[in-house]
Amino acid sequence: MITKDATISAPAALALPAEEPRQHPGKKRRAWDEVPRRHIYLPLALYLLFTLIPFYWILLFALRPAGSTSLVPWPMTFDHFDKVWNDRSFGTYFQNSVLIAVATLVMTTLVALAGGYALARFDFRIKRGFMLALLCSQFVPGALLLVPLFQIFAKLQMINSLGSVIIAETVFQLPLSMILISGFIRNVPYSLEEAAWVDGCDRFTAFRIVVLPLLRPGLIAVGSFAFVHAWNHFLFALMFLSDQSKQTIPVGLNTLMSSDSVDLGALAAGGIIAAVPVVIVFAFIQKWLITGFSAGAVKG
Repeated sequence: MITKDATISAPAALALPAEEPRQHPGKKRRAWDEVPRRHIYLPLALYLLFTLIPFYWILLFALRPAGSTSLVPWPMTFDHFDKVWNDRSFGTYFQNSVLIAVATLVMTTLVALAGGYALARFDFRIKRGFMLALLCSQFVPGALLLVPLFQIFAKLQMINSLGSVIIAETVFQLPLSMILISGFIRNVPYSLEEAAWVDGCDRFTAFRIVVLPLLRPGLIAVGSFAFVHAWNHFLFALMFLSDQSKQTIPVGLNTLMSSDSVDLGALAAGGIIAAVPVVIVFAFIQKWLITGFSAGAVKG
């Protein structure tokens, strides 16, 4: 028999629990959505301020007149740029640095491309030992290579020649570049090359048509790394080039500092001249640079 109390309490027992608010189907809750925005933007603003103050200080010394103590570059002057470009031969240094950096980029990319393809697609007896040697070479500082390289270039009569710096920079960049490019090539499916062989292509043609276009982000990453290192490297140019007309920008910046005094305006102007090409290059290739390093970090 159903009592009155049971009849009354039955609907309450069968009542559905209250529905929780549904999230939008296309939206996932992320951990940082619960963090107040000020906890994110404040550290980023402090870091940005810490990063930009040195750049502003360089611009201040480069654009304000000599002897001025103003914190604003006004009246603005370009005398320091004219001094370093014409009187201190920075125009010649700039041309030499461009030549060395571009030649290093081309030679490093071509040799590393051939070596990286061999490491990625062929198996040979000393492959593991060769890869280990490439990795171990990264622990050797460039200063240890100065004496043997100087003796080699002296016998080849290449001292005081831009070619000696180009070869030294290329040799120094090759191990890491070969390792990176071999990783990029491993990420390209081998079946694509086999399909090209079936269509009548030889190995070189299949590589040029099928594989090479897919390696563009990786090649840009390796080439930019070689370019920036050759552009900024100081030691090889200082040791192998004795003629002032063949010096590079890093060595030219060093000549602006003496034991008695430092021309801060000229030094700041020279630093801006040295930094502008690198900033322009990275501004144009940053998209491919990030993609290239990400591709090389993934195991195929």
